[in-house]
Amino acid sequence: MDQIAYVNGSFLPLADAKVSILDRGFLFADGIYEVAAVLDGKLIDNASHLARLERSVGEIALALPETTDRIQEIQKELVARNNLVNGMVYLEVTRGADSGRDFAFPKSGVKPTLIMFTSVKDIINAPSAKTGIAVITVPDIRWERRDIKSVALLAQVLAKQAAAEAGAGEAWMIEEGMVTEGGSSSAFILTQDDVLVTRQNSSAILPGCTRKAVVALAEERQLRVEERPFSVQEALAAKEAFTTSATVFVQAVVSIDGKTVANGKPGPMTNRLREIYVDFARATAV
Repeated sequence: MDQIAYVNGSFLPLADAKVSILDRGFLFADGIYEVAAVLDGKLIDNASHLARLERSVGEIALALPETTDRIQEIQKELVARNNLVNGMVYLEVTRGADSGRDFAFPKSGVKPTLIMFTSVKDIINAPSAKTGIAVITVPDIRWERRDIKSVALLAQVLAKQAAAEAGAGEAWMIEEGMVTEGGSSSAFILTQDDVLVTRQNSSAILPGCTRKAVVALAEERQLRVEERPFSVQEALAAKEAFTTSATVFVQAVVSIDGKTVANGKPGPMTNRLREIYVDFARATAV
C-alpha cells in the first residue's frame, strides 16, 4: 500500500505530496514542526506536543491554518490510513508560499502551509534501548531562541552528522562548558547522590515534551530532581546518563566522547524511568 501524506487539506500518496518552491518554509525555514510518537496505533502525549506547537507558532506570529483539535483528527486519520502501529507522525506548518522571495512577512492573502506524514519505528524494541548509546560533544552554534521548535535545523544536522561519522547515537551540544541538550533530545544525568539533573527550561533549550513528562513522573515517585546545567565532567562522574525524546522515550547514554559512563551499560534508574514512561504513554495515548 502506498504511504499516505496530508498536504493543505488533502490526503494523497506520499509521492504526490508537494509544496511550492516559493514556500517560506523552503526559502527561509520560516516554519514550526512537531513529532508525535505512535504506540499500538495511538498518539503518545499528543496534547503536550500540540500545546508546544501553539506556543512555537505564537512566538513567530504564525497562525495555524487548523485548530489543534482538527490537527489531531488529521493525525489520527493518517495513522489509520497508513495502518501505522508503531512509529511517528511528523507535522510542519510554514508561513506559506508568497509571490516572491521577500524576507518580511507576506502582507495578506497567503495561507499557511500544513503538511503531515508518518514513519514506522519500533521505539519499544529498539536494540539501543538495551545497549545504550554513545554520544559525542560539539559546540552549540545555534541561535538564541532554541525554545522555538523551528524547522531551521542545520546546526543540529551538522551535530548529528558528526555523531554518525563517529559511530555515536547522539551529539550533546556544549555552551560555556555546559551541556545544553542533544541534537534531537534532552539530556539527563543521575548523580552519585541519586539526584536527577537536567537543564532548566529557558531560551537555551527546547522544552522537551518527553523531558517534561519524565520529570513529572520522577517527582511523583519522590525522586529528587534538579533543573540546572551540568558539565561533561559531571556527566562522566555520574551514576547514569540518558536522553529523552518522542522518538526514543528514555535512552541510556553509556559513553561520552569515547569515555565510559559508570560501567558502560544502561543503569537501573534509566531502565526504570523508561518502563514508567512507557506505562504512562500507553495509559494516556489517544
